[in-house]
Amino acid sequence: MKQTLLQEKYPVYTLEVNKSETSYPDVDSIIAYLRRCIDEHSIARFIAEFDHLEHTRALPEGHIADDIEQAKHVVFCFGTHLPNPQVMAVRPRSIGVVDQGDRFVVSFLEAPMALANNAMESWVRALVDTADARRSAQPTAAA
Repeated sequence: MKQTLLQEKYPVYTLEVNKSETSYPDVDSIIAYLRRCIDEHSIARFIAEFDHLEHTRALPEGHIADDIEQAKHVVFCFGTHLPNPQVMAVRPRSIGVVDQGDRFVVSFLEAPMALANNAMESWVRALVDTADARRSAQPTAAA
């Protein structure tokens, strides 16, 4: 997972996952997995799914990079405190999932709360597991 500054000011976490490195076949299955993570978390609350590609395609001035085949967000909140009105500017959270043909790019903006960052990072990192683990767990045919 890489941490970068987008446009020199937004701290973004990004994970590129080759499709051969995950058992999730498409954006919708990754979004469903993330939604399960959110639903199982003691603090996080699911808000919505957003199809960014569909939205952008519908705009007369919309532009989509040629290598983006699908792009969706899962939107949720970790907010445990409302100490002032300004904290609303950094909520809710979202994780974006993009299909670029041979890989998925999963990204989220750094949150001002370690609990949220740790959860999102662990959820996203877990996407890279499963293809090898599930293949090795399958029984082999006897000769």
